Amino acid sequence: MSSRAYKLAAVAIGVLMAATPLAVFKLWLDDYVRREGAFEVQTAANHVAGLAEQRLGLAVDELDKVAGRGVASCRGDHLEVLRNANFSASPVKEFSILGPDGRTLCSDLGIAPGERAVVALGEIAGRGDVAIELMQVGARQERFLRIRRPAITGANALAALLPPDLLLTPISAVGAPVLSQTQMRLAGGAIVGESGPAALPTESFVASARSDRFGLSVMVLLPRSVKFRQHRDLESIGYMIAGAIALLLFGAAALRPRRDHDNPVVEIENALRAGEFVPYYQPVIDITNARIRGAEVLMRWRKPDGTIIPPSRFIPLAESSGLIAEMMRHLMRAVRDEMGNAVIHRPFLRFGFNLSACHFRDDSIVADVREIFEGSMIRLSQVVLELTERHPLDNLTSARRVIAALQGLGVKVAIDDVGAGHSGLSYILKLGVDIIKIDKIFIDALGHESSSTTIIETLMDLARNLRMDVIAEGVENFEQVVALRERGIRAAQGYVFAPPLPGSAFLQLIEATDPVAAVQEPLPAVAHRRALVNPLGPRAA
Repeated sequence: MSSRAYKLAAVAIGVLMAATPLAVFKLWLDDYVRREGAFEVQTAANHVAGLAEQRLGLAVDELDKVAGRGVASCRGDHLEVLRNANFSASPVKEFSILGPDGRTLCSDLGIAPGERAVVALGEIAGRGDVAIELMQVGARQERFLRIRRPAITGANALAALLPPDLLLTPISAVGAPVLSQTQMRLAGGAIVGESGPAALPTESFVASARSDRFGLSVMVLLPRSVKFRQHRDLESIGYMIAGAIALLLFGAAALRPRRDHDNPVVEIENALRAGEFVPYYQPVIDITNARIRGAEVLMRWRKPDGTIIPPSRFIPLAESSGLIAEMMRHLMRAVRDEMGNAVIHRPFLRFGFNLSACHFRDDSIVADVREIFEGSMIRLSQVVLELTERHPLDNLTSARRVIAALQGLGVKVAIDDVGAGHSGLSYILKLGVDIIKIDKIFIDALGHESSSTTIIETLMDLARNLRMDVIAEGVENFEQVVALRERGIRAAQGYVFAPPLPGSAFLQLIEATDPVAAVQEPLPAVAHRRALVNPLGPRAA
């Protein structure tokens, strides 16, 4: 065979052998997306069914309370009870009095009821006296669910009207909205409501769930194309691996530097040596006095061209490759050097670092923290190490030993994302931490879901009994700030205050909000200056 033929054969073999792992990868990716898509739509369907059951149950409970107070007519005092009930049961749009013929006589809204027609009937399990009805209301024939029960006295009945939109909010397994179509039906098949796009591709993930108590069925459809778009990065990595195999088979040693360049782990190692991983600071605010209490330190990859890479793009790879320990040491040193001068006269400031489960397998993190911060301007008591609940610990006994050693140095330990995982209460009780951080999913639900409010209040009671601090995460509006303050929470972080800031911006924020602490003069001059700046006297640390 000629040299040319050998080269052609080598090329053909290389292409075939490169195509094999690519085909295997495509099969794996198809299966992975299928399983993830099926899990996501099932989670969304279960969420919608559970949300509907919780909100309809709240309406039933409120109707029982109203009936227990003897409400049965359109008298002024009875309408006042209905208005108070509507205030307590936020999912309900209207409470009303129905005549013996089912006609609406009056409502808490004090407006003409308009044209109403019962489209379909259902029953509530275990409550033969209570019915669930699908209604068409007004000239536009909008659909509502109505819960109806007889009054205790007389022939009239009580009713609660709920818009289906409040029951159709599918949430994915990670707590984000689902780009899907959701449909809810009564037991007889009548459509209660729909959300999402009217038309979906034929290839979709489908899941269903059911509320046995109210006879409601939920179906969620998610286009396969949506899930595949979310995993384009995986597909790109698959092509890169197949190309690397082809290059290996061709034996082109000159291309080795190129392969190293394309290796994401090598790229992270090079970026670490170049100091491209930098700290960003999200302020933690005392919501009782608007004072900065510190910051959660978040790692960002800032490339030479100024591009900022979010942690979701490199942290999982750093953890799986074992680079995360060195990256955390680099981050701590960067914070120590960047923030040391600013915090030396602000001992109340604390800096929280997010650790992985692997950091709690042995005492390495204890030695690292001692070596980096002992004797520095940032005291060990100003360091907070955060353990996320989203990733389980391998060994609770080992983790408890490491946490105790860190606390022996004066370091505070927090549990991050409390409530988002499956072991939060176990972690709080067994690990002996100092701080719990309530996950954003419960903060978002404040004022909308009574269960989330109950969970927050329970965590507050537990924290008080165990003498732990509480920080609320993901606070995005001032209504949430007010609700948190009313429940005794002092510290919070979120975009309502500030996004994660680069070091220079965070230092400017500290200087702007706490300029007195930065003044360094002899004591009498300092006291005189503070008296001019703050006539009410110096603030407590």
